[in-house]
Amino acid sequence: MSGGGGGPGGLVVTGLVKRYGGRAVVDGLDLVAPPGAVTAVLGPNGAGKTTTVECCEGLRTPDGGTVRVLGLDPVADAGALRPRVGVMLQDGGLPTGARAGEVLRHVAALHARPLPPAELLDLLGLTAHARTTVRRLSGGQRQRLALAVAVVGRPELVFLDEPSAGLDPQARHAVWELVARLRTDGVTVLLTTHLMDEAERLADRIAVVDRGRVVAEGTPEQLTGGRHALHFSADDPVDLAALAAALGADRRARQVAPGRYAVERADGGPLEAALVAEVTVWLAAAGVRPQSLALDRRTLEDVFLDLTGRALR
Repeated sequence: MSGGGGGPGGLVVTGLVKRYGGRAVVDGLDLVAPPGAVTAVLGPNGAGKTTTVECCEGLRTPDGGTVRVLGLDPVADAGALRPRVGVMLQDGGLPTGARAGEVLRHVAALHARPLPPAELLDLLGLTAHARTTVRRLSGGQRQRLALAVAVVGRPELVFLDEPSAGLDPQARHAVWELVARLRTDGVTVLLTTHLMDEAERLADRIAVVDRGRVVAEGTPEQLTGGRHALHFSADDPVDLAALAAALGADRRARQVAPGRYAVERADGGPLEAALVAEVTVWLAAAGVRPQSLALDRRTLEDVFLDLTGRALR
């Protein structure tokens, strides 16, 4: 399963601006998706990531800045890019009256050197549904078919929008396997997802978008920084202000879920192993019996919430 070749690779977005009704939804955004790598774009709803991707796909014309896909302008050079770029269509983009296998074979026939449709159907668990019309497929099956349609032409760059959202574990892992194969074959992948574990597992690089700009980017390891938090659970109530005061001004304590708590350094730096003993002693003195207690690595979700906030939008 190898991609096409020739010409500059990857995606480069510089100073992108897109306005709706005079309001900048994307406001001077810079983004690079290196050739042959998986780049995940994360952001809360309304952050501007969907508009950014639509500008990269040539579906919207920027109001400012530049977008280069495989070295070309996605609007002016749309004809030249069409056979070289794959786009994962959302549910409404597939012909509902056609059979799944027919849809994939039709798209394959439009390309000079497509992947074997039967291979993709098998990889994504769709062989048994090849003769089923799109309207009769389940949501997850249609999603996998959309992914197959996006990659069957051996694209050099592919846009994947929430490729495994709502899938069962088996289907999700099949999608992840396909994305890993695309990377191995040198395909540039731009992935948008709300699933932090998916981004952490698949992405070589991650860009976090908020309020129309990239607010952080790097490898998963660079973003999480290898930093740790002490997590514990308890049935008894915990006075977090008293705990934080006892541990010192450079530490913070917070509730992450009912009965679940975290202790971190205020500057996000690494925690000392001795902190486990300090917290255990404090809990004992406060009459709180922890159900579990562990020093865990800071997760991508922690980073995401720190960057974009915890309030609903």
